[in-house]
Amino acid sequence: MEPCRRNSIILRLILAALVISGAAFYFGCASSQNAQNNGSLVIRDTNSGRVYGSWPWGESPEKPMEFAIEFIHSVNQSPVREFFQIEDGTIRLMAVRFFSFGAGMRSEFEEGQTLSRDGDALVISGFSTSFKKLNYIIGTVSDHLFIINGESNSLRELCGRNAHITISFENGF
Repeated sequence: MEPCRRNSIILRLILAALVISGAAFYFGCASSQNAQNNGSLVIRDTNSGRVYGSWPWGESPEKPMEFAIEFIHSVNQSPVREFFQIEDGTIRLMAVRFFSFGAGMRSEFEEGQTLSRDGDALVISGFSTSFKKLNYIIGTVSDHLFIINGESNSLRELCGRNAHITISFENGF
């Protein structure tokens, strides 16, 4: 099985319970060949392509663009924050921060992944998969927050409840 496909399957298993909460429903695997870090992180309506917002690459190429998505887990009702970074024009999952194990939360780890504590939170890091895009369904009960450049943005306010959105890094946008 191709490494990209295997990692995509494993990541889907990690986040399977998040589907129930509307957190994540698809991650597209990507190749990072010849991509450049000059563009914008863009949130679009998955069906119409309408742009809800864009955040231009404003840092030097030595410092990667970083962002996070936070939501309330549908089963254990505690916050989950996924940390991402743009590397070579693709989106890379860096870490997942959560507060309790249980249904839908990762309990086994791949080689290179680590579990650590951050106060009361647990953090899994060491992911190695990159994505072309991230697709989310914005919560109807709990909001999703998009955190970038030190600002927290309500995706419910930006896109609406139950909105199907795609987050991608677009060159030349």
